Amino acid sequence: MKLKHTAAALALLAAFGAHAQDTIIKIGHSGPLSGAQAFAGKDNENGARLAVEELNAKPITVAGKKLKFELLSEDDQGDPKAGMAAAQKLIDAGVHYVVGPYNSGVAIPASRAYNDAGALVASVATNPKLTQQGYKGLYRVNASDSQLGSKMALYAANEMKLKNVAVIDDRTAFGQGLAEEFKKQAKASGMTVAGHEFTNDKAFDFTSILTKLKTKNVQAIFFGGYAPQAAPMARQMKQLGITAKLLGGDTICTAEMGKLGGDTVGDNVLCSQGGAILDKAATGPAFKSKFKARFKQDADVYAAAYYDAVMLYAQGMQKANSIDAQKVQAIISAGSYQGVAGTYAFDAKGDMKQSPVTIFTFKGGQPVPLTSY
Repeated sequence: MKLKHTAAALALLAAFGAHAQDTIIKIGHSGPLSGAQAFAGKDNENGARLAVEELNAKPITVAGKKLKFELLSEDDQGDPKAGMAAAQKLIDAGVHYVVGPYNSGVAIPASRAYNDAGALVASVATNPKLTQQGYKGLYRVNASDSQLGSKMALYAANEMKLKNVAVIDDRTAFGQGLAEEFKKQAKASGMTVAGHEFTNDKAFDFTSILTKLKTKNVQAIFFGGYAPQAAPMARQMKQLGITAKLLGGDTICTAEMGKLGGDTVGDNVLCSQGGAILDKAATGPAFKSKFKARFKQDADVYAAAYYDAVMLYAQGMQKANSIDAQKVQAIISAGSYQGVAGTYAFDAKGDMKQSPVTIFTFKGGQPVPLTSY
């Protein structure tokens, strides 16, 4: 009996010793995990979580030591102040690799704190100002507003043959930037922008501004903002008898838009999203299948990009044969990584050299891709 206990104790010590040799890599996630945008924050977190679980199942070795990845996730509420608190919490926990923030208004101020702490950041925030700050360890892992807004305007002009449009934005860093890019390209493409109205990202009643735009007989309204506002906007457009199309960016290209808008969200709604059509990507269908099996729901807008961002960091560590963030940054900046949602190769600012944009519409409450360019 004593021998059995001794053997068990030795086995436990051996297991502990092996685990002690693992190098812990903390991956920080910052996103809106509460409030109206929680559906997006959780989807992004799940994308990162799937990558972490797959890396730990392999596992990978760097400098002779096994890496064990841990995901530390913070709720930044989509709010700049909460985002700074989340950033400080992750920095204090020793995080050197961050995925997020999701919102431009959070990412722009928080990126300074991460940069000062020597942390790398992979964000899907789309405002062009994010990568104009000159931070070497900051990467945008999707299209920017200039690409999302302009491609939606090009599609509206060239494919939909629209002539008269209007713009509404929610005054957030994201919504305002996206709307301005759409407006700029719309005018360049020969469309008339008959009006530009403003709201905020907490509003749910758009009757007055929609009534004003109705008198201008616009063929489409472009909304720079998020699904929790775009869905009631679609409902109110129908109630007011406005037959104009509702156009938007990546943040309305989500099942949440169909869920909140019900039968008022269909082929009357079109949106632009960074990345190629996932079903046509080489590893896209496999990723979608793995995600659904693990989380019992479909991957939404940026789950694949967050998954890719974690894998990008891991490949950088392997190629650098180091977990030092500066050495990994040098590898990422100079190289490329073939992910699920695209090829991640970055210019000097940290923007993707090539980021295709896909135009979606809605069928049965779900976003359905129309074309990529």
